[in-house]
Amino acid sequence: MNIKTHQVADLIIAEVSSDEYIINNTDDGLDFLGTLYFQGFDKVTINETNVVPVFFDLKNGMAGEILQKFSNYRVQLVIVGDFSKYESKSLADFISESNKGRQVNFVSSITEAIGRLSA
Repeated sequence: MNIKTHQVADLIIAEVSSDEYIINNTDDGLDFLGTLYFQGFDKVTINETNVVPVFFDLKNGMAGEILQKFSNYRVQLVIVGDFSKYESKSLADFISESNKGRQVNFVSSITEAIGRLSA
């Protein structure tokens, strides 16, 4: 796992990347949150390709459980990727609703992610 730090004014944003999945299951998601939280990050980006695809199947509850922890710890998360490949209407609705708020967002570029987190 690689962490690139972006400083925007007094904000410090973690851009996390890897050549493999970082989040394979709920425990990985919680470990990911804990690692970043205890390093002092409260704003995080991760690429959609670093999250196991089953995360985006809302029926299994994995996304809900992980994203609720991010909300509880007040760590803003932006997932960067192309979400059009997922054909689920419930996922599209979830992304649309999430993007109306600030806690969890889904965007197509790191530039957009940094913009959302620094607004």
